[in-house]
Amino acid sequence: MADFNYEDLGLKDYKACWDYQEEIHAKIVADKLENKRPSPINRFLLVEHPHVYTLGKSGDEHNMLVNADFLKKIDAVYYKINRGGDITYHGPGQLVGYPILDLEKYKLGVKDFIFNMEQAIIQTIAEFGLEGALKEGATGVWLDPEHPGKARKICAIGVRVSRYVSMHGFALNVNTDMRYFNYINPCGFITYGVTSIEKELGRKVDMQEVKEIVKAKFNAWY
Repeated sequence: MADFNYEDLGLKDYKACWDYQEEIHAKIVADKLENKRPSPINRFLLVEHPHVYTLGKSGDEHNMLVNADFLKKIDAVYYKINRGGDITYHGPGQLVGYPILDLEKYKLGVKDFIFNMEQAIIQTIAEFGLEGALKEGATGVWLDPEHPGKARKICAIGVRVSRYVSMHGFALNVNTDMRYFNYINPCGFITYGVTSIEKELGRKVDMQEVKEIVKAKFNAWY
């Protein structure tokens, strides 16, 4: 059972949250270097963001399909950031999780860390009767990943790891306004759709309930 320090930030500006992540990350790295051992400090941020698009360091700018003027019209902003992965959207009704951890403490490589994150999300959505799965050649959690024309992504994952300390994380579509995905090629994919728990169930779900399930599932995987 993990001993994560969860912090629920509610609705928080993306850039302010990114800066906060960097601050925590730097503190963990400094502790690790000073004491020459894996750092016991950790933080697991849970947050929703106002409308924002983020492009990972290896992403293709052409996957943003609208210009700056249109972004203003839809009350959204755009950032190029230092995680892996391509472009994604964050907004109200989407649960974003940022585990800031020293992976050495948990004896995890980056691939295992991402796998554990995917499994925790698969178990989370299973509580709502949804069968999540992995898709070969892609990160994140999908529904019907092996069925052309039906495969759709419900959770995006993108991380940055420096000195084995992680930041960034996952974005689970809960009650997300799915129209905002129309303005990008989500995660660089053109032929696959996106979905949310609300869209699949045909009803909104309680965000606080989802947060509590997420915490329980992540605790079990670390």
